[in-house]
Amino acid sequence: MPTDQDVLPAALRSRLKEEQIRSLAEASRARRLATFATALGVDEAAALQELKAATGLSVITDLRPDQDALPILPARLVRDFLIVPIVSPESAPGTLTLATTWPADAVMADWIATFTPRPLRWALSPADRISQLVVESYGVGAGSLEGDEDLPDLAVNVAAADGEADEEAAVVRFVTDVISQAIEDGATDIHFEPQEGALRIRYRVDGLLVPVSLPDNLIRYQDAVISRLKIMARLNISEKRLPQDGRINFKAGGNTLDIRVSTIPTIYAESVSLRLLNLRREAYTMDRLGMNSTEQAAIKRVLEFPHGIILVTGPTGSGKSTSLNAFLRQINSTDLRIVTVEDPIEYEVPGANQIQVRPEIGLTFASALRHILRQDPDVIMVGEVRDRETADIAIRASLTGHLVFSTLHTNDAPGAITRLIDMGIEPFLITSAVELVIAQRLVRRLCEHCARPAPIEAGKLRDSLSILGLDQAEAEGVAQLSGPVGCDRCRQTGFRGRIGLFEILEPSPELHDLVIRRESTRNLARCAREHGMRSLQQSGWEKVRSGHTTLDEVLRVITVSDH
Repeated sequence: MPTDQDVLPAALRSRLKEEQIRSLAEASRARRLATFATALGVDEAAALQELKAATGLSVITDLRPDQDALPILPARLVRDFLIVPIVSPESAPGTLTLATTWPADAVMADWIATFTPRPLRWALSPADRISQLVVESYGVGAGSLEGDEDLPDLAVNVAAADGEADEEAAVVRFVTDVISQAIEDGATDIHFEPQEGALRIRYRVDGLLVPVSLPDNLIRYQDAVISRLKIMARLNISEKRLPQDGRINFKAGGNTLDIRVSTIPTIYAESVSLRLLNLRREAYTMDRLGMNSTEQAAIKRVLEFPHGIILVTGPTGSGKSTSLNAFLRQINSTDLRIVTVEDPIEYEVPGANQIQVRPEIGLTFASALRHILRQDPDVIMVGEVRDRETADIAIRASLTGHLVFSTLHTNDAPGAITRLIDMGIEPFLITSAVELVIAQRLVRRLCEHCARPAPIEAGKLRDSLSILGLDQAEAEGVAQLSGPVGCDRCRQTGFRGRIGLFEILEPSPELHDLVIRRESTRNLARCAREHGMRSLQQSGWEKVRSGHTTLDEVLRVITVSDH
C-alpha cells in the first residue's frame, strides 16, 4: 500500500484533510478517484480535471486498446493496477501509452518496467471505462486464473488481494469475478456451457444472450470451475450423470443475491445455468415499467376494488412478476393484509407476508393458497396459475372478498380467458371474477445518451406496420425514427435497460356474453378491440414513435402469431 505521502500529488495535498488523504491511501485503485471526488465535493469528471491540472497528464475518455501492446502486461497486473495499453496519436513512436484512473506511484512503475523497457506515457481516464476495457481486452476474471508463477519472483506481490497461487484459489477468484461482472452488467442469467475444447460463458442482458470475453487458458480449469459452482450451491460434485438444482447466497457490495443453480449433463461436461435474483433490488413503479397515463389510470381504478382477480400474461422473462410487485406496492398500506405465494420470491414487499413454494415437501401453489385463505388476507398474490386446482382456488378466493393477483403464460390478454376455460373453470365464474387482464412484453430501451433520429425508408415502415397488423395510415408523416448509436454508457450496444409494452383488457358486457358462449380467442380479441382495448402492437408502435425503442425491437418480441 502506498504511503500517505505518495498517494496524492503535492499540489493537491493542501486541498484535503489528513484523514481524507489517509482514506485515499487505504482505498483500492478502482475506488481512489471516487474517494478523491467525494473529498472535493465534485463528480469524477471534475476530479479528473483536478488531477490533470496537478500532474500535467492528459485526460482521455475515448479509449481504444492497443492490440499490439496488450500481450506485454499480464492480465493480473492490469486488473490489480487498473491500467490498460491504449492507442494515442500524441505518443512518440515506441512509447507505451497506459490509461490509468490514478497517477502511477513508484511501485507501479517498477512493476511495469519488469515487463517492458519501452518508455511510458500516462493518461488519466474514468475508472469505469478502464474496467470495461480490461474486461473486453483480457476477458472476464482477467488475471484470476494466473498464479504467482506467471509473475516475476519479486519481494513485492502485485496482488493487493489475497495473493494465493494455488489452483483452487484461482478458480474461486475467477467464479467470483464472473458473477460480479454479471451483476455489474445487469444480467439476469449466467450460462456455463462446455463445448469441444472450450468453456463458453454467456450472460443474458436485457433479454438477449451476450458472449463473454474469457481468458485464453480457461479450458484448463473447466472441471474445477464447474465443481466450484456445484460446491457453492451445495450440490453433489461426484454426481455428473443427472441434473441437479440448488441455490447460492452471494454477497456483493453489501447486497445479498439469491442465485438459482441448475446443472444438466451434456456430451462434453455438465452445463450450469445461474438465475440471478436480487432480493433487495430497486422496486419498479408503474411509471418506470413504461405505462402511459391512460394505462396507469385503468389499472389504478381496478386496484381500488375490494375483490376480483387481476391476471398478468406473457412468456417467461416478460416482466410479469415485476409488474405484480409494482401493483402490490401501489396499494400497500398498514390497513391491508397482503400474503403472497411465489416461486421464486424475486422482490421483497415491505409489510407483506411472502411464501416460497417448496413442492418437494408438498408446499405447492394450491396447498399454500388453501392455507392462506385461513389467514384473513385482504390481498393475495399467486406467482403463477399452473393447474386447475390453483386456478379454481384463486377464482373462488376473488369471489369471496379477496383481491387476487396472478400470472398466466398466454400470448395475449384475451388468451387468458380461454386458457382458464381450457383448465376447466366454468365461464360464469370467470366473467364474475376477472376484473382485468394485462398482456405484456419487454423491449430494449434506446440509450438516452446516444440515441439519434435517423431517416426511415417508407417501404420498410409500411412492411413493418403490415407485419404488426397496424393501419398503414400510421406511417403518414413519419420520415425518421430514433435509432441506436452506441456509447460507453450502453457498452456500444445503443440500448440500455428495457421498457414494457402492454395490452390491457377490461371485460365488457359484450365480452362476457362471448365468454359464456365459449367463443374462440380470436373472437374475444376482436370484441375487446372494438370496445377500446389497445393491442400489444399498438403499444409497441407508440413506444417507437416516442423514441423509447425501435421497430426492429418491437418486431423481435411480438411475433406474427401474436396478432
